Amino acid sequence: MTNPPPSDSNADLAASELAPLPSTLPVTPVAVEEGIRTVTGLIRPARASSSYIWLLILAQFGIFVAFITPLAISLAVRLAVLAPANEEYLGYITGSGSVVVMIITPIIGILSDRTRSRFGRRRPWVLGGMLVGVVSLFVMGAAPSVFLLGAGWVLAQIGWGTSLAQVTTSMADTLPEHQRGKVAGFVGFATQVAPVAGVIIAGYLVGDALLMFLIPGVVGVVFVLLFVLFSREQDSRMMTFAEKLTFGSALGKYIFNPAKYPDYSLVWVGRFLFYFGLTLNTTFTAFFFASRLDVGVDKVAGVLATLSFVGIAATTIGALGGGWLSDKLRRRRLFVLVASLIFAAGVIMEAVATDVPMLFAGSLVASVGIGAFSAVDQALLLDVLPERDTDAGRFMGIAGFATAIPQAVAPFLAPLILVIGATAAGEKNYTLLYWVAGAITVIGGFVVMRIRSVR
Repeated sequence: MTNPPPSDSNADLAASELAPLPSTLPVTPVAVEEGIRTVTGLIRPARASSSYIWLLILAQFGIFVAFITPLAISLAVRLAVLAPANEEYLGYITGSGSVVVMIITPIIGILSDRTRSRFGRRRPWVLGGMLVGVVSLFVMGAAPSVFLLGAGWVLAQIGWGTSLAQVTTSMADTLPEHQRGKVAGFVGFATQVAPVAGVIIAGYLVGDALLMFLIPGVVGVVFVLLFVLFSREQDSRMMTFAEKLTFGSALGKYIFNPAKYPDYSLVWVGRFLFYFGLTLNTTFTAFFFASRLDVGVDKVAGVLATLSFVGIAATTIGALGGGWLSDKLRRRRLFVLVASLIFAAGVIMEAVATDVPMLFAGSLVASVGIGAFSAVDQALLLDVLPERDTDAGRFMGIAGFATAIPQAVAPFLAPLILVIGATAAGEKNYTLLYWVAGAITVIGGFVVMRIRSVR
């Protein structure tokens, strides 16, 4: 394969130049000047352009600002108004949304793999998800009850979750191995900084419930539209497949044989455990800080905003440093383990903190671990992704289970942990919750060390 110089396009080959491949013959990927012609008839680029990379980073940043801000602060603030003294409802709301998105994400990935349009396979779904996401923000901002607040969050998970999944899948379509760590590092940095921006924005708008949800959403809309309009994706109308997709075969694609893809399975389990611990740690962050600082939950937005802003540097070190070094040293597994250990150390520091400086220090250390894991684990997943030419959306969607299931289960489990050893005055056991969170993430790091096809 001949590597061309960097281009300003991911798909310089015009659709008219891509002759459909006969679906009746076995076809293997073929090297061409622009990259690899896959079994579907599309071209997998030899190198992603700089314009695509920046649009990708901005799109993920925007989606996270719109999508994670409610989870980080807005839902907690709104719930404190609608149902005072019932903070456990937050876990039920976020958990219910995760169950729904867990069910629909793989089928959307499967359908996007087969989408034939002049705009490509992924961009139509990115745009559609964004539109549904915007509606969800109106629902949450104007919700007069806890039920409608929860319904709005479910809708947000469906809409913004679809956009995020398809933008991420485009990385599998486009990025060659030597770019995955660095790009994942930049994306990881952007998606960790995004909630910071969202919390800062929401912190200034806590007095206006609707704007607290909508303004972060505007950021998401702008950057998603930039990606949809200016990232070039190949015309997919000429795609061919060896078998037709039916309702039964689509359902069958929800499962896979772990023995056939052992390394992918290990990445899945490691990711599951890390995000289970992370979700235990983050779901009740606002209430945890309110408890430790002995203030109302509506008073911690400014504190979290300040801490998150300072945490940008920590996240940068973890995401960019981890991603770059994993490419440079050609090692993924060790960096995933180290990231898990760093996160666990930070969480335990928070758990045992007796003063504000130690509380903040623990949060910053945890941010380094989160940044490193988000970058290197993403690159590791892309390295071991099965059937990337025909079923990238499917396997990326299944990988999403490793994030969605913890987000669905952990919020329901967390209240049970919080009541263990709770005081008679009703003070929750956040110390135990954070210890459990750290231990689970470390186990996940050791699971990844069993992978064999990637160093």
